[in-house]
Amino acid sequence: MEITPIRTEKDYTVALKRIDALMDAEPNTKEFDELDILVTLVEAYEEKHYKIDAPDPIAAIKFRMEQEGLKQKDLVSALGDETRVSKVLKGERSLTVDMIRKLHDQFKIPFESLFGRVAS
Repeated sequence: MEITPIRTEKDYTVALKRIDALMDAEPNTKEFDELDILVTLVEAYEEKHYKIDAPDPIAAIKFRMEQEGLKQKDLVSALGDETRVSKVLKGERSLTVDMIRKLHDQFKIPFESLFGRVAS
């Protein structure tokens, strides 16, 4: 077992292929330890080179609406009246901390998505 840092795309590809070959490794074996180390290295490389930012808040809300088949009126309990819901979804009104809490509690939208930047 010779493990080296993942510095390049080639290193990354080689590590992914080796992980694929080790996926059936039994716990408490050298192969399983190698798999564990390689996965950690790949995750660190991906975090650095393939980081995916959280969506802007409006996109996160619309995504949850699509997932759950929600209509604008379903957001009234979290955002206020239908006019306010419409303005929030159009980006004409910012979310308040109270709205963010309610969206998270009622619709399980992650806080980090709701506090993100709004796309222009």
